[in-house]
Amino acid sequence: MASQWTSLSLPVRGLAMSATVASQATCEQRAAEGLPVYRFGLGQSPFPVPDAVVAALREHAARKDYLPVEGLPALRAEVSRYLQRRIGVDYPAKGVLVGPGSKELMFLLQVCYYGELVIPTPAWVSYAPQATLVGRWPTLVPPDRPAAWRTTPELLSATCAADPDRPRLLVLNYPNNPTGGTYDADELAALAEVARRYGVVVLSDEIYGELHFEGKHVSISRFYPEGTIVSTGLSKWCGAGGWRLGCFAFPPALDHLRRAMAAVASETYTSTSAPIQCAAVTAFELGPDIEDYLGRARRVLESLMVTIARRLLACGARLELPTGAFYLYPDFSPLAERLAARGITSGDLLAKRLLAETGVMVLPASAFGRPPTELALRIAAVDFDGGRAIADAGAGPLDEAFLDQHCAHVLEGVDRLIDWVANT
Repeated sequence: MASQWTSLSLPVRGLAMSATVASQATCEQRAAEGLPVYRFGLGQSPFPVPDAVVAALREHAARKDYLPVEGLPALRAEVSRYLQRRIGVDYPAKGVLVGPGSKELMFLLQVCYYGELVIPTPAWVSYAPQATLVGRWPTLVPPDRPAAWRTTPELLSATCAADPDRPRLLVLNYPNNPTGGTYDADELAALAEVARRYGVVVLSDEIYGELHFEGKHVSISRFYPEGTIVSTGLSKWCGAGGWRLGCFAFPPALDHLRRAMAAVASETYTSTSAPIQCAAVTAFELGPDIEDYLGRARRVLESLMVTIARRLLACGARLELPTGAFYLYPDFSPLAERLAARGITSGDLLAKRLLAETGVMVLPASAFGRPPTELALRIAAVDFDGGRAIADAGAGPLDEAFLDQHCAHVLEGVDRLIDWVANT
């Protein structure tokens, strides 16, 4: 059954932010003392922005005018073509809304959509806090553990059946932050059937779609095009988080939401940076150089993430092998008694002790909408030189010798975590 985000949960994001600030301070202190630090907290792409996209930004750096609030027409058209090629769904160019990051667009959507926000957990840290900022009380849906932290049609149906006429917005993120898992086509089709039955609007956060290790990302919009808003951007697959560019694609049936969001945007950020929108056209064209870049990035991530996952499984943690992105979400509940013997009874304590005693910085389960007692952690395995790794990746699978050369710091940090847990 769904669990309500209660008033006791309101400070969680603030506490998570405070913990992150404290963790950064600890990291800086350790570094000043010459002690090792492994920064697995911030989910920032380790890879550089592709050269062709940087060149396009340089070419258009002199663009200084305000662009239309909905976005550069050429970019909206290119995003429409991109989605047709990549997910096989026809979102018209006029249904694309460009903003300064998908995070900003998600917030505007919650401002404009009056209904219940449904969030399968564990979930990215900002979905629920954004809802509370606009005075909403989101429903956090616990995962189906046998399905490896994913939600199911049964869980979604139970949430909706409690009040079948209530308007709802389901946020579905895959490949997932924090777990690195995703949904297959059958799972998405079944979720789409429930969403259609109850008239649920789906926000499909596919920001990591291009980082599916096999390049086989499937969108729920294939099965529920009339009710799905697709979210994408440059921050993850293009390595351009600091550029702040995101895009929402709306089907015609939900164009009223796009228009409402554009109206709010015109009174807040006005328009997205002109040079960055121009450069984004090149990114979404996915020329041969960018396709090669993506292929190399996927191979690096798959080799690294699967290697780490297997080491964590061998130490007794519970998790599924990741299928995309650069996250792992090991659950150390099988080792609960051993950890409790050292006074560690929550994910928060586990993360704090790890940082203090090993230099490994991770985020606890509570940051992702899970109970504080849950002994799960998110590892963002990004503390390596992605530019060098991509340059040397070549074609085909990558072995551990490659990882030892290019990702040694990440592997060392994971091994320190594993040794610390094993010796608790």
